[in-house]
Amino acid sequence: MNNQTTAFIAIVGRPNVGKSSLLNKMLGQKIAIVSDKPQTTRTRIMGVLNRDEAQVVYIDTPGFHKPRNTLGNNMMRAVQSGLSDVDAVTLVIEASPKFKVDAENLPKAELELIAEIKKRKLHAVLAINKIDLLKDKHELFDIILAYTKQYDFDAVVPISALTGDGVTALIDEQLKFVKPSPHFFPDDVVTDQPERTMVAEMIREKLLQLLDKEVPHGIAVDLERFYERDNANGEPILEVEAIIYCERESHKGIVIGKGGNVLKKVGSSARLDIEEFFGCQADVKLWVKVKEDWRNRGGIIHTFGLD
Repeated sequence: MNNQTTAFIAIVGRPNVGKSSLLNKMLGQKIAIVSDKPQTTRTRIMGVLNRDEAQVVYIDTPGFHKPRNTLGNNMMRAVQSGLSDVDAVTLVIEASPKFKVDAENLPKAELELIAEIKKRKLHAVLAINKIDLLKDKHELFDIILAYTKQYDFDAVVPISALTGDGVTALIDEQLKFVKPSPHFFPDDVVTDQPERTMVAEMIREKLLQLLDKEVPHGIAVDLERFYERDNANGEPILEVEAIIYCERESHKGIVIGKGGNVLKKVGSSARLDIEEFFGCQADVKLWVKVKEDWRNRGGIIHTFGLD
């Protein structure tokens, strides 16, 4: 007798509340890039968790924000798409926000998300992230009160995606939404992301971590070559050649850095992640080119797979 069960759960929230970090922690490995820059996630990413006969398919969406260009519009469509045909939602918020928490003073983006959840009559779990940063744990009560006034959440779980505190309890709550269904992914699959996409994202993550201000948001990474060969000792080595695109000529020098120091750091750091993920040596070569205002050019956005 087949006892398999499945649930599709969307992970939603404002930019930079820790959605991708939470997804990585729940899966026990890194499939989504992480940085302290808002709008790090640009597309819809699926992560797959298997527990005995249950399979949970997580849909990690871009941070909900007011779009300022064509790429931003695409990102918001990814959020809307992520809320379609799911069994439940996990709304991720911060335990130590930079605003005073009360039911009348919640961020507009979160109120809009809650309104969307209400409209769709979705089951929802509120995950209060970054509790490791909360100095006074009594403040949790005010946060819970403010958000539960807005929606009747199925559960409220304080967590830390950084330390893992509360993450098991969150998964237990999410498993309550599974329904009898064949699994949509093989049990050894953890993401729907193609390997090429993951490698490009690993490179972009390092750029996000090293660059400041507006430059990272105008960057895209396109893999020119990605293949495996044997080295002189007959061991596998991944050859990665990628072009980093930026929007302005002035940004090109910033991405390359003095004497190529930034590009070297990016390549070296990305290589370590690629080697860890694929379990073999990697050789990473990077180039930088300019595509003016590419975030407003639909054809280029399509070429980068961001539509």
